[in-house]
Amino acid sequence: MKLKNIYIIIIAVSLLLAFGGFSAVKYALAGDTTVYPQSLQKKSGFTEQPVAPEKNPPGDIPDSQVFIRYASQQGGYELDVPEGWARRTKGENVIFTSKLDGLSVKVVDTGKIPDVKSVGKDQAEQLKKTGRAVIIRKIKSVKLKGGKAVCIVYESNSEPNSVTGKQVRLENETYFYCRNKRLAELRLWAPLGADNVDQWVRISNNFRWR
Repeated sequence: MKLKNIYIIIIAVSLLLAFGGFSAVKYALAGDTTVYPQSLQKKSGFTEQPVAPEKNPPGDIPDSQVFIRYASQQGGYELDVPEGWARRTKGENVIFTSKLDGLSVKVVDTGKIPDVKSVGKDQAEQLKKTGRAVIIRKIKSVKLKGGKAVCIVYESNSEPNSVTGKQVRLENETYFYCRNKRLAELRLWAPLGADNVDQWVRISNNFRWR
């Protein structure tokens, strides 16, 4: 009986170590924000942290970049976009990308004209909840060639690379244009520290409702 009891104790200890080891591995993986999607991180109690910016970030749009006019018949808007960027459309919405740079336009119905206060309360708060390690830097009213708009300036992490899991720290500007209860959200993004000031000014300035 004593020998049998010893065997039982050995088996119990082995099972405890095995499950304890499995649990440790599971939680180590769950803490890796480059592997787990943000929705799972939040459900698991993990919060994604900002990744370190690149020392010499890529993503500068060259001064020689050629722009073309893009018009959305369904969305009722047009703007200048860099020639050669990959385009994806879904109804009235569009995304243009080139490596780590990009711009998108999303059109939604709205019951009110946005201002700095409402954008800070609604869109900015939504960004912080759904974005990746978002830090809001500024919310401002701007006067552009196409009329007045509200702009959110913020930082975020990129989506993880599908192969390496690597993320890049991004700088973003999202402009909100409103007309006839239609709200267009123009987002511009690039690696944090890239020099795209003039190009972004051109893109945001040349947005027009049709």
